[in-house]
Amino acid sequence: MFKGFYTVTSGMTTQQRKTEILTSNMANANTPGFKADQSTIRSFPDMLMSAITTNDIPTKKGLNTVKATPVGALNAGVYLQESLSNYTQGSLLETGLSTDVALVDGTLPVDETSGKPGSIFFRLQHPDGNEAYTRNGNFTLDGQGNLVTGMGLYVLDRNGERIQLQNDNFTISPDGIISDENGVQVAQLGVSFAANTDVLMKQDNGLFRMLEGEALPSAYESQGVSFSLQQKYVEGSNVDAAQSMTSLLSAYRAFEANQKVLQAYDKSMDKAVNEIGKV
Repeated sequence: MFKGFYTVTSGMTTQQRKTEILTSNMANANTPGFKADQSTIRSFPDMLMSAITTNDIPTKKGLNTVKATPVGALNAGVYLQESLSNYTQGSLLETGLSTDVALVDGTLPVDETSGKPGSIFFRLQHPDGNEAYTRNGNFTLDGQGNLVTGMGLYVLDRNGERIQLQNDNFTISPDGIISDENGVQVAQLGVSFAANTDVLMKQDNGLFRMLEGEALPSAYESQGVSFSLQQKYVEGSNVDAAQSMTSLLSAYRAFEANQKVLQAYDKSMDKAVNEIGKV
């Protein structure tokens, strides 16, 4: 009976965590550059239950033998194994702002370890001095003319330096070259390449960082990588709102089903303690 409690509870906990992931995806369906999270649910290994009995042997010494009678398999419940981000390209949205820029994926090599293609990101300077990465190209200029994100993080160029501009009257070529209003080249927008996206750690506000805090290699210098940049556009979220809503409803129903089973277990336990125990 108690094992049933644990199994049902694990199912409810798993569905609750899945609901939280789907809710976050839905909340960021309109966030530029947001990458939807996907969850993987697995079951614990089944346990083989056996009933242990003894058979008496009619001898002078009264010997007996132990006998195991198979009862059947018992499922130990499920758990949410991991949550991974989906790095597929989102749709491009035109904004008309010169400070907005979108990354457009070209050829991205498939990583041998993960079996998935890599991904490219804008280079940012994190407040701790290391680098952070994002696909959200909704940039702006601060009071000193530095190109920054909406959170105030500095956007870095190809050499890892801050990008400073006189005003927002500048152009960005498809290969990332930033030119001022006089056509003078100021910098090349920094773009990094992650060959294995599983080593990235997702943080708030669409930021990604390496697990150990190290920097990603430049996408310009990575072999087999091709991409382009589109000024006055931002990359939209790759969240499939319809599919996320369907999955969210399924998770709710699964949670409610486990809840009803838990209530049935509770009623059975109540009878076992308060009624059968009196006999």
